[in-house]
Amino acid sequence: MSFSSRAKNEICRIDLRRSCCKLAELAALIHTSGIIQLAGKRRVGLMVSTENASIARRIFMLVKDLYQISPEVLVRRNRRLRKNNSYILLITPSEGSHKILKDTCILTQDEEDKINMNLEINQQLIRKKCCKKAYLRGAFLGGGSVSDPEKAYHLEFIANTKKYGESLCWLIREFDLHAKLIARKKAYVVYLKEGEHIVTLLSLIGAHSALLNFENIRIYKDMRNNINRIVNCETANLSKTINASVRQIESIEYIRDRIGFSNLPDSLKEVAELRLLHRDASLRELGEMLTPKVGKSGINHRLRKLDKIAEDHRNNR
Repeated sequence: MSFSSRAKNEICRIDLRRSCCKLAELAALIHTSGIIQLAGKRRVGLMVSTENASIARRIFMLVKDLYQISPEVLVRRNRRLRKNNSYILLITPSEGSHKILKDTCILTQDEEDKINMNLEINQQLIRKKCCKKAYLRGAFLGGGSVSDPEKAYHLEFIANTKKYGESLCWLIREFDLHAKLIARKKAYVVYLKEGEHIVTLLSLIGAHSALLNFENIRIYKDMRNNINRIVNCETANLSKTINASVRQIESIEYIRDRIGFSNLPDSLKEVAELRLLHRDASLRELGEMLTPKVGKSGINHRLRKLDKIAEDHRNNR
């Protein structure tokens, strides 16, 4: 089971007590995964489809609690390999589908008694903060997904229209989350990419176990990345030190064979002899061996002078 499916199954176990929250969640589910069926004579039917059995049960219970209706449930078996079954909930005009669509503000009637479809989130459904969270929960169940944090930080909602995507993007931003909207094929996608914002959204919709798992993986990845950066930095510094040591020894050996240590000042001669005797020692360790002791910068300055002497001699030759 995917990380996203586990999060949705957890959300489906949340017990809702307020009717306003139930209606907001149902509205989001219909908006994201519902289909309106025209039956003629201004009669409309409602069909909601999902591949998740827990979500199908959730929709069934929401409709039953709010309207005392038991929708007809159909199971469509997918013949394709590794594809989940589809669960279809049907509500006919005679069962009150028009009232459900009207209460969820998806269908509206104007003064001329014409039926219009609302493509945005109606503000009446989300006046309260709890209803805003419930709506986001329903939108995630109906058209959302979250990537496995081991692979990437990505949470998205699928919107069938640009207007609905913009209103969903606005609702998410109400919680100070940086949601963005892009077009993808024939639909629109509202998405979050920042790990902290995904964690906040999972908390808002009640996916607390998924949140903890997400945070654990995120902390582990951050620690692993920090360790890798430290190791890479130490490796680079070690390589730099080794290369410098090799170059210094080559210069000192060149001076010894071509110029002679006797022609060097005592301070340079002393450092040159120490470097040949202790080839793996650090600059700090070389400075500790001198009497009086010399700091790291002092040793480095003398070794650079030796490099310069060897280089000048090579150029003159």
